[in-house]
Amino acid sequence: MLWDLDGTLIDSEAYWMNSERELALEHGFDWQAQDGLDLIGKSLSVSGLHLKEKFGSDLEVSEIIERLTSRVMGQLATHIPWRPGALELLLELRSAGIKTALVTMSMSRMAQKLVDSIEFNAFDVIVAGDQVSQGKPHPEPYLRAAELLAVDPTHCVALEDSLTGLVSAEAAGTKAIGIPNLMKIPEAPGRILWSTLQGVKLEDLAALF
Repeated sequence: MLWDLDGTLIDSEAYWMNSERELALEHGFDWQAQDGLDLIGKSLSVSGLHLKEKFGSDLEVSEIIERLTSRVMGQLATHIPWRPGALELLLELRSAGIKTALVTMSMSRMAQKLVDSIEFNAFDVIVAGDQVSQGKPHPEPYLRAAELLAVDPTHCVALEDSLTGLVSAEAAGTKAIGIPNLMKIPEAPGRILWSTLQGVKLEDLAALF
């Protein structure tokens, strides 16, 4: 079972947009809601470069990524907004002995901090944005997660809230499920879209195969 983090496991997209808005204000830039929506699902390296060019910033891309990540982590330290049904489903999967991976474009330090806050052994492996050469929508993150779990990606279920992430999971050959959050995910032949994880059980996932 392969989980996206931001917007899927936790409802943190607003935290990222707050951090982006703060950075924009520091550069005298008028940040709009659509600016934040345009970055959802993209890797931090892509987002960081976009912000550097948009703001004309003297900061290096790596510095922009670190600033955004630190600000989001500060907000998560105050409150972790779990997505409806996500933590319950994750606990059921682990209780059943199902292998799990967290596949996120956030940095390793943020992903690990979040995983460490969960009161049970939630994930076997973490694949973060600074651990892959090509981020979502490229399939590398999900292929890497399946490899680390020693499972065939076609035997994996992947959960994603963004089109960018869903395309990555689909391209990797997983049974990808889109659970739209802030952004609509367009329908496509063979694409699986669920409105929520609330009430979803292991048997619902098994029925996909």
